[in-house]
Amino acid sequence: MKLNRGRAWRGKLADPLSYAAYPGSFLKWLLLGSAVGVMAGSASAVFLLSLDFVTGQRVRHEWLLYLLPAGGAMISYLYMKFGNNSGKGNNLILERIQDGTERIPLRMAPLVLLGTLGTHLFGGSAGREGTAVQMGGSLAEWFGNMIKINEPERKILLMCGISGGFGSVFGTPLAGTVFGLEVAAFGLISHRALVPCFAASFVGDLIATEIWGVHHLHYGMGPVPALSAAVLLKVVLASILFGLAALSFSGLTHALKRQFTRLLPNPVLKSAVGGILIIAFVYVLGTRDYLGLGTSLIADSFQSEGEVISPLAFLWKLLFTALTLGTGFQGGEVTPLFAIGSTLGHSLAGWLHLYAPFLAALGFVAVFSGAANTPLACFIMGIELFGSEGALYLFIACMVSYVFSGHSGIYSSQQIGSSKSGRWPMAEGMTLAAWKNRRNK
Repeated sequence: MKLNRGRAWRGKLADPLSYAAYPGSFLKWLLLGSAVGVMAGSASAVFLLSLDFVTGQRVRHEWLLYLLPAGGAMISYLYMKFGNNSGKGNNLILERIQDGTERIPLRMAPLVLLGTLGTHLFGGSAGREGTAVQMGGSLAEWFGNMIKINEPERKILLMCGISGGFGSVFGTPLAGTVFGLEVAAFGLISHRALVPCFAASFVGDLIATEIWGVHHLHYGMGPVPALSAAVLLKVVLASILFGLAALSFSGLTHALKRQFTRLLPNPVLKSAVGGILIIAFVYVLGTRDYLGLGTSLIADSFQSEGEVISPLAFLWKLLFTALTLGTGFQGGEVTPLFAIGSTLGHSLAGWLHLYAPFLAALGFVAVFSGAANTPLACFIMGIELFGSEGALYLFIACMVSYVFSGHSGIYSSQQIGSSKSGRWPMAEGMTLAAWKNRRNK
């Protein structure tokens, strides 16, 4: 019976008319992906230019930090009053891709834009990837409604929104492509969405850089050590620590969200208290280095001479970011994860006797790999940012960190498409949140 079906299929392939579907589908998704890329790239450009402005204002006017509690309360009030389900953030987009029934409202785009800008204006420690992905996803959902696309194809458009937002906000179109394919369920990749996700990410990045004039920061990893057993062992050891840092960040962020919500059910009050605690930490440590994106920490991590950063800088950045996001402020996690990874790599360099910028580059992508469960996207990002000379080490770092971060991650609605360990095969198909709840019972 199977043989007969196979013969029938081969007969259809022999028909030249059957091939007409392939170029038609290719052109269709190239156009749709590009359309999403134009929207996502433009939204990311507006966001990045605005983010540069508000960050400059915060640096020049230090008194703005004292408005952080009021700013956080205002952001939470806007979400409580007008956000509806927008407060679920990236998780809402992932759930929609995974057959979720909740619609992604267009209001998510302006809300997350204003919320993230407010977080950075007043001194919260957060990133930008979440904002770009949410804007891209909400615009893709709106576009799908406009052209009346069916549900299976709507999921592909949402993946395009993720890719377009990610690729344009970081200037990494190839990593953006794979991130959109990889993030919904780790261990599974939808090749059907490959062409549209690439189109969205490539066009989004092109729009942001060439049309809007956005410039992205790049860092150099310096000389790559020659391959040897000793170097490999050191890289693996560092990568295990990168994975544990990713696990710690995800676990602490989720734990703070749960505990603050339990203690302070009112979102407005919760964010106000969070702002007060962040101000208190600033004065206890006597520095503002851990506020905002953390790009100054990243830049310092790639310095090869002198001890320009604290050995515990990665830990403080982790705590500041987990507290900011755990108390309801808006923003992403990825750029702070870059800062955590690069500063941790810099701190390990002396102990492991490796070049500091080299380990900083590995930590830059590896901690993100473990926290987002997207090792392929992070590996490709490493090549786009640092070049192909260290490709072997970048791949090892992303792979090892991914494994040692366990079944955890920054996106609680991310599905476990393929378990990381044969000890827990029943984890497959669950979300990270469901898996954790099951283990805690």
